[in-house]
Amino acid sequence: MKLKKHRNLFNGDCTFLFFADIYNPGNAPYTASVMHRYVDLLADSGVDTFLINGNAQVPWYPSKVTRHILTGYKRGDRDFLRGYYPPFDKDWTPEMLEKRLDGDVKFHNRYLDLYEAGVDWMAELAKRCRKRGISPWASIRMNDMHGANNWSDCYMNCAAQRDPRYRLSGQQINPKDGIQPMQQSLNYAFKKVRDYMLLLARELVNDYDFDGMELDWMRQAFCLNAPATQKQTDMITEWHGEIRRLTRAHSKKTGKPYPLGLRIPCRLGQLRAIGLDIRAMVKKGIIDFVGFSNGWQTSWDVPYDELRKELGNDITIYGVVEDAPNWLHCRDPKSGKKYYRLLSTSPELLRGNAAGKLAMGVDGIEQFNFFCSDEAPHNLGTPGRKSHYSSLRGLHDLGSLRGKPKHYALASRHGYYMFLLYEYAEQIPCIIEPEWKHAFRLSMCAEPPGSKLRLILQLVVEKKTNLPALGASFNGCWPKFDAKPTDKLLFPTGIYTHHLPEHRAFNYEFEVSQIKEGWNEILVFNGSHQRATPEERIANSVCIVSLELGVKKI
Repeated sequence: MKLKKHRNLFNGDCTFLFFADIYNPGNAPYTASVMHRYVDLLADSGVDTFLINGNAQVPWYPSKVTRHILTGYKRGDRDFLRGYYPPFDKDWTPEMLEKRLDGDVKFHNRYLDLYEAGVDWMAELAKRCRKRGISPWASIRMNDMHGANNWSDCYMNCAAQRDPRYRLSGQQINPKDGIQPMQQSLNYAFKKVRDYMLLLARELVNDYDFDGMELDWMRQAFCLNAPATQKQTDMITEWHGEIRRLTRAHSKKTGKPYPLGLRIPCRLGQLRAIGLDIRAMVKKGIIDFVGFSNGWQTSWDVPYDELRKELGNDITIYGVVEDAPNWLHCRDPKSGKKYYRLLSTSPELLRGNAAGKLAMGVDGIEQFNFFCSDEAPHNLGTPGRKSHYSSLRGLHDLGSLRGKPKHYALASRHGYYMFLLYEYAEQIPCIIEPEWKHAFRLSMCAEPPGSKLRLILQLVVEKKTNLPALGASFNGCWPKFDAKPTDKLLFPTGIYTHHLPEHRAFNYEFEVSQIKEGWNEILVFNGSHQRATPEERIANSVCIVSLELGVKKI
């Protein structure tokens, strides 16, 4: 089914409302009003669908069918929480650990406030969504690894995860690299694992007032040991079919649709290798929607046109907006802080990322990790909220985005929170040798004729002595070499306004009318003259660390 009423989606995880003080100023005991205020904020910001995640490996809500996060916890119980941390971490002093446990106790006590008052926060969020005209959906994390520091003793891990027999091998993609214990997550080859996750799905479908369900395989993309056999893959497809039968039974009971879908990485072949055959699930009618994503940094150049051809027109495709534009570090001259940016602190980045996805034909936009800008210390000294919730309004509507300032970028090949195999980030950093050119591809939306906008292409390179002249061409125009050097970002992103001293940026100006709807091509030329020896070629090579485009007002 095409999900025409679900186009502006917001995914909220099981901890964010309890983690940051901003959601409950004054530190009074938690009440249902915390949930109500946040849903009101989303409703006022134009969100039409709230995907409420309630689990890591065990539920963070008061489940009645399995152990949940408060099972066995008593107010202030530091020993209960201690298992989250590695038992032999040389970087942690006892004082550092105790300070972290102070925060963890405060965090868990907030859940306990609600539990002791008989308030189920998941149900309360869904109830408030109904009142404010938002559709509540459940989002289940299929193989969450937040307890990977300590598989055996962490309170976040389910019984199957604590037993080595039910874990994946952890074999790295290059067999010579051996085993990675941190990636020995749940192995869906075992019925015990599948039954446990089906138990969570059944409770959320039957006992909670949700309108739909997302199975989140981005957290994390581990299912079977690769390469999975055809028999194993068919088994996993059938298992997803069991969840589909749950949702269909619920739909028959209520007389309302109950969409089921997946949040997944972008490469279908690699997913099939771990048992997730997306094409088969679509063909069998098991799923109604898919949301394609990276792990933490957002995607900019996913080939949605090709994915649409593969999956057909009946499936709803969402473009997922993650919270980091890429892993380029920037700086705040006032505080001296240097860090990567968060996309939700910039209306221009939000518009650019959503517009690029919509121009490629996605049916809607799903926000993921948007709230991280509220809880992370990215904007030192900034009062109030850091995330631009008001910018969510109309973010799913390409017509409303045209003519407004936008900031586009490309995802980074390497960074913090990413699984290399599944990240869709192929273009930067990029090294260009003398007399070479390199083509970059980026999806953008065309702007209205006559709009008072200009297009600025910014190349950010590693700083070096005697940088060669760099040329740039946008969508086939004659290359320009008249760049203006700068140390400023195209747009401020939170407190971050400038590039690092070890980087150098160059701005090229083009006509905004040159932007094409969908794919756009940028050619970058290393204009250094021919060098004969390998040493000379290395010395005159240029490393492009970021390529960013700004649609700015004249």
